[in-house]
Amino acid sequence: MIVVVGLSHREAPLEVRERLTVDGDAISGLLKTLLDRPSLREALCVSTCNRTEVYAVAQSDAETDSVVAARDVERVIAEYAEKSGATGVTRYLRTHIKKDAVRHLFRVASSLDSLVIGEPQILGQMKDAFETAKSNGSVGKFLERAMSRAFHVAKRVRTETAIGAGQVSVSSVAVDLTRQIFGDLSGRASLLLGAGEMAEAAAKLLVKEGAKLQVVNRSPERAQQLATEFGGVARPWSELDQALVNADVVVASTSAKRFVISREMVVRAMRARRGRSLFFIDIAVPRDVESSVNDLDNVYVYDIDNLSNVVADSMRGRQAEAERAEALVSRETDAFETWAEGLSVTTTIVALRAKVKASLAGELEKSLAGRLRHLPESDRKALDTMIDAAVNKLLHAPTTRIRAMASDPGASDLVKTVHHLFDLAELAREIEEKERSVKEKGPAPEERASADASPASSDAAEAPAPARADRETAGR
Repeated sequence: MIVVVGLSHREAPLEVRERLTVDGDAISGLLKTLLDRPSLREALCVSTCNRTEVYAVAQSDAETDSVVAARDVERVIAEYAEKSGATGVTRYLRTHIKKDAVRHLFRVASSLDSLVIGEPQILGQMKDAFETAKSNGSVGKFLERAMSRAFHVAKRVRTETAIGAGQVSVSSVAVDLTRQIFGDLSGRASLLLGAGEMAEAAAKLLVKEGAKLQVVNRSPERAQQLATEFGGVARPWSELDQALVNADVVVASTSAKRFVISREMVVRAMRARRGRSLFFIDIAVPRDVESSVNDLDNVYVYDIDNLSNVVADSMRGRQAEAERAEALVSRETDAFETWAEGLSVTTTIVALRAKVKASLAGELEKSLAGRLRHLPESDRKALDTMIDAAVNKLLHAPTTRIRAMASDPGASDLVKTVHHLFDLAELAREIEEKERSVKEKGPAPEERASADASPASSDAAEAPAPARADRETAGR
């Protein structure tokens, strides 16, 4: 049911990724547009410095519906990109559907698909995206289960493997690169441009290496707070030019939409520096440093994609742990797919029973209003009981076999066939909509009382109808 469409550092270069970013103000509109598509029923959007992806749920788990849903997501992203002026991004989009989409979700949450394998920031970003989608009403039962499971998988990866051992983040890689450039950082003048989470991580590492710290940020209060925490000096934004003159290395990580450091600014700074080299490590997306700055003499710019060689070196020592993590993700993906296939089968069984019972009850109602209208109430109740028994007997073998095939690779085809033969597609959707409505609004008082008396297992709660059918069948 899940489809994933988007791009990341694996498919798209930085100049493409920075054109397709979706900030908080735009996400609500994007989610609404996605849910306006009839093929989609749930959606969330993750947009970070290394990826912009939509995770959506198709109306059914049929292969054809998943393909249609994925194409609709692609169209929505293409429309958003065009309106935002993000030309040339759609050819980099990659699509994952069904089991492949679940595996991708679990790998992203576990930081196995990150530029820096094992970095912890992506999990927080995924949780933020999940909360944003929930606040916009675009998360239902299936996506909530999938995201909750993804967070569980990420926790297992971090606790059961050493994939995140040591300092593992984009900021730590940036400082590693700084160390490679200068060797000993003791006494070196570093300038943090920006004072967010990545800047804070970089500040901690730079100071630990003995570097002197300057902080320049749009918010002077935040700049002062960060500088004070790490024994540095905060400078107002208006003194950025002078801060460039004094720095040996600049770590840029603002959330600005356009370049913060222009070629002209660096030309002025280099005149005052009298030939001393200046290094920029730009870990912002969109980039903070104009790309032509790298063309100046004695000026060197490393952006987030240039960190890949440093990342490769750090990854070699964690390769075995990464393989363990991948194996764990594969097992969790298989387990989730088994649950998802069982969920689809459960809905089909409930719909099939409802359809058959409604047909028999309708015929009985006609008879009771006609030739059998003379029957007393006790006989009418007996006929109702007979219909229940007939439904159980008639559907015992089909429902048993459908349930037995829940984990079979052909389960979705079987469900599709049953839906077609008995015209169940619309009824199955209504049942799923009712379940989602009950989850969002809470059960009625009589349903709560029934739930209190039922088993506490979440699996039992998710499949009340088949469990009831089993009891009825066993009682015959």
